[in-house]
Amino acid sequence: RQSHGLTADLPAEEAETDDVVPVIICASEERTGATMATINSIISNTDSNVFFYIVTLRDAVKIARRYIEKTKLKGIQYKILEFNPMVLRGKVKPDSSRPDLLHPLNFVRFYLPLLGISHRRVIYVDDDVIVQGDIKDLYNIKLKAGHAAAFASDCDLPSTHEMVRSIGMQTTYMGFLDYRKQEVKDLAINPNHCSFNPGVFVAEIKEWKKQKITKQLERWMEENFRQNIYSSAMAGGVATPPMLIVFHDKYTALDPLWHVRHLGWSPDARYAESFLQGAHLLHWNGPFKPWNDPAVHSDLWERWFIPDPSGRFTLTRPGSGSD
Repeated sequence: RQSHGLTADLPAEEAETDDVVPVIICASEERTGATMATINSIISNTDSNVFFYIVTLRDAVKIARRYIEKTKLKGIQYKILEFNPMVLRGKVKPDSSRPDLLHPLNFVRFYLPLLGISHRRVIYVDDDVIVQGDIKDLYNIKLKAGHAAAFASDCDLPSTHEMVRSIGMQTTYMGFLDYRKQEVKDLAINPNHCSFNPGVFVAEIKEWKKQKITKQLERWMEENFRQNIYSSAMAGGVATPPMLIVFHDKYTALDPLWHVRHLGWSPDARYAESFLQGAHLLHWNGPFKPWNDPAVHSDLWERWFIPDPSGRFTLTRPGSGSD
């Protein structure tokens, strides 16, 4: 099946019934082990029927399938979808400050209805996430009428404000958009308005299609390609600003404990352990990933890590290089 640059690879039957919790996650060649840790954490903390749509580039299709079939994950329900980066031509400029943020898979979240998935609602999660709660609870949240998605607002966690300030993390639109540009001024969005993080969200596919969200997101990517209205040198890379523009004042707020984030923003700014124990989902957004060193709270990630059967994905730990 081919649709707007996405092709499906079919190792399992597609699950389309309402009792299924569909989860979309990307698997890049160099970070497949991270994706598998996320999947492991999800299935280990729920009794619900989860179906994983694992989106990858052609070079990693076999890697992802081997990782699943040769480990304890072999019983999961999944389908591997191949993303064709050609859909991004004329929409994304190269930038050297954080090349990982320009990985084509970072933009999969823009194209959810084009993945050929028939569910009315889906969950999208980044690969640097661990789920400690029951994913069914996230899936069952109530979205407000007319909202195509639910995100966690960047002003929703009082307990993180001190930490966020200490590491200079942006929590407002000013950190993502260039307010000197006319196109940005014309949006009339208050620069101090709280941003949100698009690394974890619940999407209503019918509403997404009705509002033509993908088309709107592409328009802002193209606008930036021409005008540089945001910069990946800013806080969240180039995948975040279009989402902030398109969903401004049009999203339902997630329970903050379903997206405890900024764990990867500093090598030493830590949360209280008791707070993290009660969190339903942890996100190491930022450059300090828990499979590398230095990083904080790596133990909470590593408990879900499944060693790569091919030996390609390895952990970097203090003093050992990698093991």
